[in-house]
Amino acid sequence: MQIALNSNSSCLYRCQARRILQLHPFLLPCSTAFRFPTLRPLRCRAMASSPPSVQVRDSIDLTPKETQIFQKLLEVVRHFSLPTQLRVAGGWVRDKLLGKECYDIDIALDDMLGREFCEKVNDYLSYTGEEKQGIGVIQCNPDQSKHLETARMRLFNEWIDFVNLRSEDYSENSRIPTMRFGTAEEDAYRRDLTINSLFYNINTSSVEDFTGRGIEDLKSGKIVTPLPPKDTFLDDPLRVLRAIRFGARFGFILDEDLKLAASCDDVRAAIADKISRERIGHEIDLMISGNEPVKAMAYICDLLLFSVVFSLPPNVKPAISEDCDRLCVGYINAGWNLLQLVGSSTFNDEQRRLYLYAALFLPFRKTLYEGGKARKLNCKLIPVVNHIIRNSLKLRATDADTVVSIHSAVEKFISLIPFIESSESIQISEAEWGIEILDLPVCSKLRILTGLLLREIKDFWRVALMVSTLLYSSDINHAEDISKNNIQLDKRRKVFEMVENAIVGLGLEEVWEVKSLVNGRDIMNVLLLKSGGPLVKDWQQKLIQWQLAHPSGTAEDCLDWMRQKRAKRS
Repeated sequence: MQIALNSNSSCLYRCQARRILQLHPFLLPCSTAFRFPTLRPLRCRAMASSPPSVQVRDSIDLTPKETQIFQKLLEVVRHFSLPTQLRVAGGWVRDKLLGKECYDIDIALDDMLGREFCEKVNDYLSYTGEEKQGIGVIQCNPDQSKHLETARMRLFNEWIDFVNLRSEDYSENSRIPTMRFGTAEEDAYRRDLTINSLFYNINTSSVEDFTGRGIEDLKSGKIVTPLPPKDTFLDDPLRVLRAIRFGARFGFILDEDLKLAASCDDVRAAIADKISRERIGHEIDLMISGNEPVKAMAYICDLLLFSVVFSLPPNVKPAISEDCDRLCVGYINAGWNLLQLVGSSTFNDEQRRLYLYAALFLPFRKTLYEGGKARKLNCKLIPVVNHIIRNSLKLRATDADTVVSIHSAVEKFISLIPFIESSESIQISEAEWGIEILDLPVCSKLRILTGLLLREIKDFWRVALMVSTLLYSSDINHAEDISKNNIQLDKRRKVFEMVENAIVGLGLEEVWEVKSLVNGRDIMNVLLLKSGGPLVKDWQQKLIQWQLAHPSGTAEDCLDWMRQKRAKRS
């Protein structure tokens, strides 16, 4: 079964079958794939790692609040003489056994719906004279991986989810299962991974491992599916991305059979056909925002999923390079290492997230495609990165706009860095910058151009600067062996810090917050105009340049310069 993808995605598969072995110094040695469709990927660094040493606790220690919550739930069971077994499911159990705190408590019920049990809780609270709590019911939503109705209520100021144990049956062409009440064992086996199949039985205060592998795989640091991996992934292909995310997050290794199943044609086709783009984007976003984004992207590369996840539009220009997926992983690897070297506190969470997307898609920064309907003669050329973020991942439009703006700013930063380093005379292409640059001294031109750039990119200027250092090559030897990568990164760190300090020294670090000294009406008065228009806008741009060149100038100084400039032209 072949995957029905557009020509550019098919090109990526062909590219993966013709790997170039000579790597850029930053690149992870990702997989080499044999001829499609029978693909047998070699391991990249993320997949060749040895099993980690994992400390797993013998029992679960409850916090005082968890003890309060569980005792209250048991009181409800006893008060109504219910036979119900209360079990905490999934991630909470896994994290508590790993010694991590988790506030996401999901209660699985063996004999009633979550909504019904929440009503029992409220009846008991009313009986004891306590305040009833509101019950929220989250309807099933397969596109959001909600296959069953979930009830939610607050207890002791914590949100608790309640859902019944279930068993799932899948149809051939859908990832939406048919649900029925199931046993705890059936529920455990229908979960994505063995490490997520564990239960904590509140009634007996014990951990339950119905697959017989959950605790073992947790201790050995393995990502394994409870059932045969190909069947598990074909039932719900989203589980492939979840396996990758958890493998990267915990530093666990992927089971060999799991890797073979995840990279097979049928599963890749199922990912493309059965999962909504919103869910793919959500999983990728969790990976990028997580603690091991490079390892996650390396897994995607190694499992030959790059072109399935980051699908491209047709008619891209220029053509995609043969090793584009490895280049992308190489750049996010370099970007991640550079960020750790400079200091992760340099960016806030949103800046860090978009910085990593900008680094990942850096090889596509000049790749365009024809937007609009094909029948139009003059189709607008749109950055491919815009398509990937908006359409392939269905992330926010502002995310796409910001990453495209970062890539645009990168080119301008690269042209400025040599002059910031040397203070030599600036020779800048006005066409490249899209502005007419005023004829002013070198030091003023540098402040003008840098200020204009920062006014465009605003508080993402440090992000754009750091991305630009990944491309800047001055005395950085791109041909050096990967063993000297740390030396190259240190040079890039020095370039980043040098330019950052120069910008701060020029007083431009928040230049976009500076208001114009003169407004449109002032300009119209000097020009003797009764209404605005392109001429006023043109002068506004010139006056911003003047203001950047004369940071101590006043509004009257600015208008005097405008009058003199206009008189010379007359």
